Amino acid sequence: MSKNIILTGNDLTLENVVEVARQGATVELSDGAIEAVNAARKIIDDIVENERVVYGVTTGFGSLCNVSIDKDDCTQLQENLIRTHSSGFGEPLAEDVVRAVMLIRINSLLKGYSGIRLSTINTLMNMLNKGVVPHIPGKGSLGASGDLAPLSHMVLPMLGLGRAYYKGELMTGKEAMEKAGVPVIQLVAKEGLALINGTTVLTGIGALATYDAIQLLKLSDVAGALSLEVHNGIYNAFDEDLHIIRPQSGQLATARNIRHLIEGSTLTTPATRERVQDPYTLRCIPQIHGASKDSIAYVKEKVEIEINSVTDNPIITRSGDVISGGNFHGEPMAQPFDFLGIAASEIGNVSERRVERLVNSQLSGLPSFLVKHPGLNSGFMITQYAAASLASENKILSHPASVDSIPSCENQEDFVSMGTTAARKALEIVKNSRRIVATEIMAACQALDFRLENGDLGKGTKAAYETFRKSVDFIELDKEIEMYDELEKATALLIDGSLLEAVEKEVELDIQF
Repeated sequence: MSKNIILTGNDLTLENVVEVARQGATVELSDGAIEAVNAARKIIDDIVENERVVYGVTTGFGSLCNVSIDKDDCTQLQENLIRTHSSGFGEPLAEDVVRAVMLIRINSLLKGYSGIRLSTINTLMNMLNKGVVPHIPGKGSLGASGDLAPLSHMVLPMLGLGRAYYKGELMTGKEAMEKAGVPVIQLVAKEGLALINGTTVLTGIGALATYDAIQLLKLSDVAGALSLEVHNGIYNAFDEDLHIIRPQSGQLATARNIRHLIEGSTLTTPATRERVQDPYTLRCIPQIHGASKDSIAYVKEKVEIEINSVTDNPIITRSGDVISGGNFHGEPMAQPFDFLGIAASEIGNVSERRVERLVNSQLSGLPSFLVKHPGLNSGFMITQYAAASLASENKILSHPASVDSIPSCENQEDFVSMGTTAARKALEIVKNSRRIVATEIMAACQALDFRLENGDLGKGTKAAYETFRKSVDFIELDKEIEMYDELEKATALLIDGSLLEAVEKEVELDIQF
């Protein structure tokens, strides 16, 4: 039975987002949130009835803010907004991303500062609970005034327009709503703007990227520990005494993770006169991985603020005032999501370098490309090429989007965040780095099969190795496998969480000390 989450507008967590987006959890509204929504809506109704001049309610949008709209046209104004703003382009956002977006938008509206009707929120909630997934093209947002284009695509099916998926099938929005048993609606004053003006898409994308990055950080420690054992690494570099004198939280957490993972290993070694230190990619795992942990911990904090924030415009205060401000601007999240991309890129970069050490016989002391009979067999040769390609692509994707801007709307919206681009890039970087880490784990397990007769794995690395070998076999001969299929199986173990779950049953892994 799937979990049910009560939304208040104030206490949604990153884990809740994942539960709804990926695990099918349903949502319902708290009584307090319902009261707040109804109170704000009454204020909007009074504004329309008294024909007060309020941006987006009785005026046009953007640079047309000085054009007054007759109260009889307020409903048409909102529908027009959705029809014209749905100008996205490109491949559609994934189902889990769209569900995250819908959830975050509902939670924001429940705070009672947007002036939307409760019935309209219920329509969006019923779509989410019953599996209607709007077709949202991934490109087209400047991240200010929020995610106007993609959010308009989210709203279209609510009006019986656009396209949506239902039970995995793409159809018209009207058909999807009918099949799910969710009545379509007509928007009234302020509602179109309340639904599309905000940072919801960039936050939804970035929230899932952040969650995946946290899992990747733990998996990168597992990969690093396996590589350390392959190379009979020097464990002194992970001693707590070394790290407490530079008390960076992520560094301390990483060193502790590695100590726990290799506990009981006979494949690691103390420093000796003949061998004083390892190369950076092994010796500096705490410093390198730890820096990414610190960055991503910061991003997580920013995400959990944003998913419980009001980001549309104008806002309705409790006293009845209407303030036209800039909470829709994505800059507070654009910079963190650029940071997220950089942090995830570095995890891929260092992992790729360890893949090279694993497959290079001059560095590993093992057969070239980790096969018993290199020459006739290429083994893991091209896995490093593919990892290097992804690492280099990540370097390009890591160029910050938030330092860019381009004016829009007749220069009324003259400085934008590009936060949605930052979030999309970060998600792609996380996926690329996850594939690199999967490659490292796969290569390390292959390498360990040449080593294990001479030693024992650590407590955590043994769990990782044994779980991995249940799905991915040792590669004896090229003619027996297709490498893509093996890499896909390895990557699936990281995506479904089974490998990390097995390790965490044995040892505690953290991203902060």
